[in-house]
Amino acid sequence: MSEFTNPDIGLDTNAPSGGFNFENVHRNALIEAQLQKSVAGGNSSKNNNITPLATKTGTTIVGLVYKNGIVLGADTRSTNDTTVADKNCEKIHYIAPNIYCCGAGTAADTEKTTELISSQMELLRMNTGDGQSRVVTACTMLKRMLFRYQGYISAALVLGGCDVNGPHLYQIYPHGSTGKLPFTTMGSGSLAAMAVFEADYKDDMEEEEAVELVKRAILAGIFNDLGSGSNCDTTVIRLDGTVVHGRNCITPNEVKPLRDQVKRSDTLNMRAGTTAVLKSTFAPRKSGFGVTLADVTVTPMET
Repeated sequence: MSEFTNPDIGLDTNAPSGGFNFENVHRNALIEAQLQKSVAGGNSSKNNNITPLATKTGTTIVGLVYKNGIVLGADTRSTNDTTVADKNCEKIHYIAPNIYCCGAGTAADTEKTTELISSQMELLRMNTGDGQSRVVTACTMLKRMLFRYQGYISAALVLGGCDVNGPHLYQIYPHGSTGKLPFTTMGSGSLAAMAVFEADYKDDMEEEEAVELVKRAILAGIFNDLGSGSNCDTTVIRLDGTVVHGRNCITPNEVKPLRDQVKRSDTLNMRAGTTAVLKSTFAPRKSGFGVTLADVTVTPMET
């Protein structure tokens, strides 16, 4: 219970005891009332008369297990507070030929974390006969590294791949906790994507059906989360070792068709000949004018 639900400053005693909890609605109203009171009393500054706003660091990443492998998906928006920093970034990172990882959180953390683990996986393959990497090995390396930094590496990951033991899908939190699941979502758009998965996911899906479900889950995040947006990327990892990348497989926010529909007035366009040329002359360069190599003094470098 926060200070804004203290009975001394106006707790709603008629609030229902069960069902949904709308405590924050009452809290926000009390915060606004206190801010207005401070402004009316002449105690206002440039910061205390502004209602606090929520900010987002956005991403929607998903993964699911289907009949013959794994399907991973991600949006392509990178945000810097409330500014869209990159409209078409890549959030599906390479770990091994049979393992890929989606990253949410700080872009630098997700990229460098996956690069480091990818390097370690390559060295491990060299030291163990150059065989196929195990998905659980990558999961263990990632969780140990993230746990070591106690959550200060902002990397929430969805790890997926296929090995001799079949398809595997893990969700990895920034503090190092993990879970092995048939389908999972992470990022600020994870709730919208999870709603799609929970409604339509089923065991032993065909590849085409699984890819379409992942696309719909990513689109749900794109259109229902302010921090997610732009395009949809997918990666299919099959049991036979093949990998199919669907880079920008859906571009729901393509602006070119909209811009083509805009008909701008041609009145302000200055065509060739609008301004008359009254005089034009050409003066050739005088011989000997300019700098030559003979004018350059060469100084030997001290060693």
